[in-house]
Amino acid sequence: MVFAPPFVEVPGWKHVYSGKVRDLYSPLTGPDVRVLVVASDRISAYDHVLTSEIPDKGRVLTQLSLWWFDQLAEVPNHVLSTEVPDAVAGRAMICRKLEMFPVECIARGYLTGSGLLEYRSSGTVCSLPLPPGLVDGSRLEPAVFTPSAKAAVGEHDENIAYDDVVATVGESVASELQRLTLAIYGRAEEIARSRGIILADTKVEFGLSGDGEITLGDEVLTPDSSRFWDASLYAPGQAQPSFDKQFVRDWLTSDASGWDKTSNPPELPLEIVEKTRARYIEAYERLTGLTFA
Repeated sequence: MVFAPPFVEVPGWKHVYSGKVRDLYSPLTGPDVRVLVVASDRISAYDHVLTSEIPDKGRVLTQLSLWWFDQLAEVPNHVLSTEVPDAVAGRAMICRKLEMFPVECIARGYLTGSGLLEYRSSGTVCSLPLPPGLVDGSRLEPAVFTPSAKAAVGEHDENIAYDDVVATVGESVASELQRLTLAIYGRAEEIARSRGIILADTKVEFGLSGDGEITLGDEVLTPDSSRFWDASLYAPGQAQPSFDKQFVRDWLTSDASGWDKTSNPPELPLEIVEKTRARYIEAYERLTGLTFA
């Protein structure tokens, strides 16, 4: 799939790359060690970027990431400044450029999603054996590191074993990625639980800074990169209501959408757009204790 979304022209910056949700820019002048990371209102589902957008989603993702970076101050991150051009105010960060590792670092504290599918087939998640008798939503104690290999836009990430990470980045780096990922999950899980939210799993990404330091990049602990569940509704043995794009996924797979899963997904109804926006904002406000403006 050729992916060429529209992007905002930003004075003083040149557009260099677009992912599913974010657009990256390099400075037109000065040392080329910075990158402007802009979160769009685009939304993806089932490896497709939808034509419909979710208003304010980019702002929610950016502001929530910045809040989490503050909570995780002991972990080096890529943010340099939030003083960005007016064209992208509130949904952009100026960051240090990193050499990203080709690994999605995932921590799972609960069994669901692709991990549940593998467990039902083989009793493992990313080749890690798990106890018998687990169900959708079972808590994993301790949480497990279940990496995946990054895929191109429009393709599926592939779950891999820890040994595959070692083969890709080396033993010392793999060990540190695992340690940092589980430490981030542990800290965030405690914070979320104190606010009545279960952090089921999360994906983080790391890269090397110019001085060789392993650094947390991209977004962190947003509804796009994590599964957040309402603790008051938690019931193992079934799919859990989540603070993310579940409304979008559910509608796309319903008879109402008429989508055959081989063509591009249809445009979202206004009701689904509004409900999805509300869930993102609710996640932001419940986690941070702040009012989204």
